[in-house]
Amino acid sequence: MMRTPFTWDDLQFFLAVARSGQLSTAARQLRTSHATVSRRIDRLEFSLKVKLFERNPRGYVLTPLGHRFVETAEKVEQEAERLQEEISGGSSLQRGVVRLSAPEGFSNFFLAQKLPDLTMRYPNISLELVTIQQIMALSRKEADLAVVLDPPKAGPYYFEQLTEYQLGIFGSEAYLAQHGPPASAEDLLSHAFIGYIQDMIFAPGLDYLGDIHPRIRPGFQSSSIFSQLTATRNGLGLCVLPMFITRQYPELRPVLPDVVLRRHYWIACHHDLLQVARVRSVMEFLRSSIVSNAEAFLPPANRQDVAGKA
Repeated sequence: MMRTPFTWDDLQFFLAVARSGQLSTAARQLRTSHATVSRRIDRLEFSLKVKLFERNPRGYVLTPLGHRFVETAEKVEQEAERLQEEISGGSSLQRGVVRLSAPEGFSNFFLAQKLPDLTMRYPNISLELVTIQQIMALSRKEADLAVVLDPPKAGPYYFEQLTEYQLGIFGSEAYLAQHGPPASAEDLLSHAFIGYIQDMIFAPGLDYLGDIHPRIRPGFQSSSIFSQLTATRNGLGLCVLPMFITRQYPELRPVLPDVVLRRHYWIACHHDLLQVARVRSVMEFLRSSIVSNAEAFLPPANRQDVAGKA
């Protein structure tokens, strides 16, 4: 019996499911329905007369033959992208959805300001920016890319450092006028503090107060850096905040300016997704945005740093 021919579109559906392991995630990336993805996978397997995936309650798992087929499909994908680039005279035709998980501070106070540039450079890429406090699981491919404070310690991940950034202790002009600025680390104990909820700190890099003074106990705690910033601006107390954020609020004043914490942002993704043009494009956009705005993150050279967790 003659086999039903398959098209390049079928391979796109195959790669989306192979990389995510989920029909729903593949459907989101391809901007289609769960049922359409399932139908196209079934059609491809019928056409090839092979089983590419094992179906189970947790999702779609590649069979040994499916794993070998990924390499072939990716070669076709790369050649299709190269052909598109040649036809367009070098202009980028990357398209599709990229889901980026990033900390709230980085997302709202830096990246959001750069999104018009991303749209201008890659008009066919749709970005989904997730800023929930818990880092989405790259292992389950809930996010295509993640900006994190602590890189993955193990697993099939690619990661690289995006930038160092610095934090200091800040208070509002009104708070400092009322309570006076502390002159030493011991003086901090007599001041109200704002910080993260201890048992909801999702990354070691966010555990600031112990580095400032081991006996500081914040009176107001929030899982949101935006809430901490708002409380600080309203005079509720002192707070450790990233300097790339506080530079945007001149009413905030540094306290003990020689006390500076260092942290780093990293970009991470599953190795499988490095072959996806739109993911590589967003990653390159993040790199270039950081480089062109280095002065927002890089520390003044004349300050003494407190050892930080990177």
